[in-house]
Amino acid sequence: MKSTNDGVILNNGVKMPCIGFGTYKTSDGDVCISAVKEAIQCGYRHIDSAAVYGNEVGVGQAIKECGVPRNELFITSKVWNDVRGYKNTLSAFEDTMNKLDLDYLDLYLIHWPIPRAYRETWEKENQETWRAIEDLYNQGKIKAIGVSNFKPHHIESLLKTATIKPMVNQIELHPGELQEDKVAYCKENGIVLEAYTPLGRGKLAEIKQMQDLEKKYNKSFAQLCIRWSLQHGFVPLPKSVTPSRIIENTKVFDFEISNEDMKIIDAITYDGCKGKDTDLIEF
Repeated sequence: MKSTNDGVILNNGVKMPCIGFGTYKTSDGDVCISAVKEAIQCGYRHIDSAAVYGNEVGVGQAIKECGVPRNELFITSKVWNDVRGYKNTLSAFEDTMNKLDLDYLDLYLIHWPIPRAYRETWEKENQETWRAIEDLYNQGKIKAIGVSNFKPHHIESLLKTATIKPMVNQIELHPGELQEDKVAYCKENGIVLEAYTPLGRGKLAEIKQMQDLEKKYNKSFAQLCIRWSLQHGFVPLPKSVTPSRIIENTKVFDFEISNEDMKIIDAITYDGCKGKDTDLIEF
């Protein structure tokens, strides 16, 4: 896997590794600790977590035990949907830091733009949440700040009162889910795109075009999806707790997908792996 020197530069000058290791649905405790340590041993330096994942304690323990200096790692967490507003966000951040047992975070995100509990007041609540995150950033407790699952109009609403533009938008991106409007907006505004669920929940393995390309490149569909993401300028966040797959997902720098084949992958349509409308989530 490439080193952190081959990462992407955020709009505040912070360098973020070009691939992250996702921990969604990874059980806390030994499973999480083992998976994160394995990922770091394989070369990952970017670990993505969130309060709602319930595994920040395990992620933090793995960081302590991995043998890699903290300043060589890039750690992300996110504020969940039951928390909005200035004071509540500061408290949620403190709770996250206590669980991770870290002195600072590399990236902190608002997880979803319009939680059900704040459906009528989301704009003001997000602005106050962002104000708290900006203050934490200005205090040096967070190196970079951003959002997740935000559409352009959600970001525009933040910018009405923000003093700092989001540096990252983490959204679902994979073949069959291109989210072209969000991608175009973020690229135009210097916001780096992180791609969660980059393998399309595994269902892309069933697509004939992907099967044909697996044979052509002698690579798994997972490796093709991650490589596709990188070539589009996204930062993919593959996840697994299986050591062989964790290793496999790092073997994506020894080949390049041709422009012609990138177009074939871009054209894949498959409703079975599309995500939720972020304006209508029920949680």
